Amino acid sequence: MDITGLQELAGIEVRKAGVRIGALVTHARIESAPEVAKYLPLLAQAAPHIAHVAIRNAGTFGGSLAFADPAAEWPACCLALEAQIVLASAKGERRIAAADFFKGLYTTALAPGELVVAAEFPLPGKDARGTFLELVRRRGDYAIVGLAAQRNGSGLRLAFLGAGATAVLARHAAAAANPKLAAEALEKDLDPPADLYHSSATKLHLAKVLLGRAWNTLSTPR
Repeated sequence: MDITGLQELAGIEVRKAGVRIGALVTHARIESAPEVAKYLPLLAQAAPHIAHVAIRNAGTFGGSLAFADPAAEWPACCLALEAQIVLASAKGERRIAAADFFKGLYTTALAPGELVVAAEFPLPGKDARGTFLELVRRRGDYAIVGLAAQRNGSGLRLAFLGAGATAVLARHAAAAANPKLAAEALEKDLDPPADLYHSSATKLHLAKVLLGRAWNTLSTPR
């Protein structure tokens, strides 16, 4: 079924409660949209890491969410930003938290007859900061491991990609008092699957490297 003609799914709206990004918005549009840069800069940082320009011009936000690749950027960003995924069917719309939407490898909470139509992001606080990092073998490849990190007030959310069957929210590491303790706590959060080139231990080490970089970035005064 081709839904590319449904222009009502191709918009970015800034609302009182937050920002709604339609399922048919392309990766390139998110990369360049001024409203995304203003309100959701973590998404603007993540977008250039997605594949190559030709793919970003054609690939869609909703398609990535529905495909639920654990090494993709958008699921991790949705976790870090506490997004609600909007699903629709003949029965109407329903919303489900990103943490509950991604169920397993390429598996989501979509029911038969449902489509992803949008994601809704709460507006971050004025002191919110985010950073997106990933390590790849070659530019444009899927991440070996990546991290979408968002600090909002005293709260920190760390969502790793390429580190499990879904994007993984590292709750123990986020609650740690300093980067050394966070790296130690990360071993409770992650058990990355090995791939053709990297062992589980290597991927965990790389996740700790990204965690340290993100911690420094989010702790450095602007």
